[in-house]
Amino acid sequence: MALPWLDAMTPRAAASATDSGVPLRMGIFTVTGGTVLESWRPDYEGKLDALPSILRPLEPHKDDMLILSGLSHHGKAKGLNAHENCAYVHLTGAPEVTKVDGKANASVSIDQLVAQNVGHNTFLPSLEIGTSNHEQKYSFKSKTEPVPYESNPKLIFERMFTGRRPVAPNWSGRADRLAQLQAETKKSNSLDQSVLDLVMEDAKRLQRRVGKADRRTMEQYMESVRSVERRVAMIEAQGKLMAADGAGDLVPIPELLTDSKINWGDLSRSLGSDPEPHAQYIEVMADLMVLAFQTDSTRVVTCAVGSDGAQFPGVVTVGFERHAHTLEHNGNARKVEDADPIAREGCRQIHAWYTAQFARIIEKMKGIDEGGSSLLDNTMLLYTSYMSNGGHGRTDYPVMLVGNAQGTLQTGRHVAYPKKTPMSNLYVEMADRMGVPVSEFGESLTSPAASFNGRLPSLV
Repeated sequence: MALPWLDAMTPRAAASATDSGVPLRMGIFTVTGGTVLESWRPDYEGKLDALPSILRPLEPHKDDMLILSGLSHHGKAKGLNAHENCAYVHLTGAPEVTKVDGKANASVSIDQLVAQNVGHNTFLPSLEIGTSNHEQKYSFKSKTEPVPYESNPKLIFERMFTGRRPVAPNWSGRADRLAQLQAETKKSNSLDQSVLDLVMEDAKRLQRRVGKADRRTMEQYMESVRSVERRVAMIEAQGKLMAADGAGDLVPIPELLTDSKINWGDLSRSLGSDPEPHAQYIEVMADLMVLAFQTDSTRVVTCAVGSDGAQFPGVVTVGFERHAHTLEHNGNARKVEDADPIAREGCRQIHAWYTAQFARIIEKMKGIDEGGSSLLDNTMLLYTSYMSNGGHGRTDYPVMLVGNAQGTLQTGRHVAYPKKTPMSNLYVEMADRMGVPVSEFGESLTSPAASFNGRLPSLV
């Protein structure tokens, strides 16, 4: 029996796709160590002119950038070290973060909130890649469910394309074909009833006769059944839609991924003492993010790169210290004038190196055509860090949006908000643009510095 047409087969909100059917994607590219604020933040609001030194590698792309300053986190932390504190609030904006029985406890993160609402449209609901593990847990499905990040590029590729080819959809006329397929499926299955509905009825009857612990087990069981049904429906619908599209363009596999000389499983080599393999690792992760978006494997990707423990010989050219974490601590203080100026310059050089790696992503996305608009035009790409500075700061984060999000962001500007404006306000705006309108997120309405009614003005 064919599955009935479900809401999961249709994009949640028309606002998240252009008239041609090209969807809006959301990417988060997050680095370690914060930034050196005076070398990151433009001197003036308004149109971007001369860029500060950390942003200078992005000069060719400044018309595609929206720099936001003043955004901060305020969540309370209990029983966490400084790195865990910064990591848990990073994408959650949680009012309080802690550990319960040794396990991370925060709230749902912005990437997972969006994925839970739009992820049924794609092969994978979301993709979490890079080195956010151990202390640095950024993504949370719920208050108690941190999401592990996959650090091996080959395993990421296999997850996306085992049993399927890396093909870019034919977006031309996709919206019309989707509507036609939806109508045909509804008509042909108007008398069908999901067999799983009968299973669910039996489960509900049993649930009324068992104890509290068993009821919870039954609830989890029923949710897993529904989840399977939704995923099967999505896969069946996607197969029909791809067949209706006709043959798309086969997308080349990233060259670094096929380099037999690189052992991607050895992260100590990638992120240890040599910036060259470190840069290669960031490049292949960026390629995988672009590939995921280009093939519509997912529309939500969080990419965590960098390492507080990395060495940067050749990148840092001042003093004798090359260890990122040591430079971060020595180069930061409550008052900038109390920080070691040589260590601070070393931090500045590291963050300029990160933005130079990021520039390659922008260039690639601008060069991918999607029926008259570029992949970058159809993406909302956030560049940030899990702390505001190397001293574990949580005030005035480095925040940059790249891509105009299908015309819903006015780029080429710097917008300065009052210091301590909740970062959660930005996450409300990002969710809204992805077709997931929410009245609040994280501490957007509960922060001691709550402002703008939990929203963020001046993005357009």
